Amino acid sequence: MAGAAPDPFAKIRAATDAHRAQHRCGAHPYDNGPLLAALAAAADARRILELGTALGYTALSFASGARDATVDTIERDPEHVQLARDNIAAAALDHRITVHEGDFAAILPTLDPGYDVAFFDGQTPTPALHKTLRGLLRTGGTLITANLNHGGTADAVRKALFDGKSWRSALVDEEGETAISVKL
Repeated sequence: MAGAAPDPFAKIRAATDAHRAQHRCGAHPYDNGPLLAALAAAADARRILELGTALGYTALSFASGARDATVDTIERDPEHVQLARDNIAAAALDHRITVHEGDFAAILPTLDPGYDVAFFDGQTPTPALHKTLRGLLRTGGTLITANLNHGGTADAVRKALFDGKSWRSALVDEEGETAISVKL
């Protein structure tokens, strides 16, 4: 694409696609790592939370955009956790990115609030999970929610993000897959 930012982690994104095809698993990398890096930089993020690590592509993208930030990322698949940790170490960012292994519901309560940016890309979003994310974000923090076009519980999350009471939100794409929201 003309004018697109170069993607320093394109090989990891491609490796994630290849891994998913080979193992028939749910490792789907987000389409636009450079966008995530730019959002982290624009937010001047110091703490970033990601739900859905896969092989580490988006965690690396966030860390490259916000060079002073730490990233907490959560992944339940042990094989993905190890592959992500290997990719993060190979990029020499393991001192800033922590991969937590386990279910979101088990890990999130162990984290301290005050995140500047949170990213949900772990299957279909649910209202309860987004309520927890809201509690972990600081006021004025940025929430990036993917998979909003999956139907079901995603429809309720989309409605909450666009009610104008708790969030200021905008869709990123014409498909309605991703919203960027600021906590009011």
